[in-house]
Amino acid sequence: MYFLVQKEDVVRIPPHRLGEDEKKVLQELSTASFEGRMEGESSFTVLVTDVEKAGEGRIVHGDGGVYQNVRYTALVFRVDINEVVSGVLCDVLKFGGFVRFGPLDGLLHISQIMDDRMDVDEGGKRLIGKDTKRDLRLDDRVKARIVTVSLNERSLRESRIGLTMRQRGLGKYEWLDEDRKKEKGEEPAKKKKKKE
Repeated sequence: MYFLVQKEDVVRIPPHRLGEDEKKVLQELSTASFEGRMEGESSFTVLVTDVEKAGEGRIVHGDGGVYQNVRYTALVFRVDINEVVSGVLCDVLKFGGFVRFGPLDGLLHISQIMDDRMDVDEGGKRLIGKDTKRDLRLDDRVKARIVTVSLNERSLRESRIGLTMRQRGLGKYEWLDEDRKKEKGEEPAKKKKKKE
């Protein structure tokens, strides 16, 4: 999920910034250049810290700026298929809901919520199991597994991440607590009606 990674890359220092505090300028330019950027197919740089100059800068003919190698520590968010994530239900639509985990949202289709048919209450922003009567509401915390990943490097909002909760140990945290108590026998047994 989140990793601290040592990286090296190049930033361009514009001519009007050359006389300023070098450490401050390199931090600002590295932050602007690398934070919020997709790298490869499944990594997203969340934060850039500890920026240091790495060697001498280069000047390119016809460009007044300096191209400087920098070393930095990056906080990277990596999405992997089959990874279990903890998130919050942030939107409900007629086909399911979106779960926010880290800086991304994943789609939880109604067929992937539980082993029950689902009703969608778009106005009330709820997803309700027809037989179990268990419901998911906005801001509910859930545990889900990533089943598909298609990240868009140009627009993170257009990325597609599919989630499922149809396995043991996944679902709304309240459901998981209820299931755990049932397994341990902590829940009082239902009273049987006496036959008359």
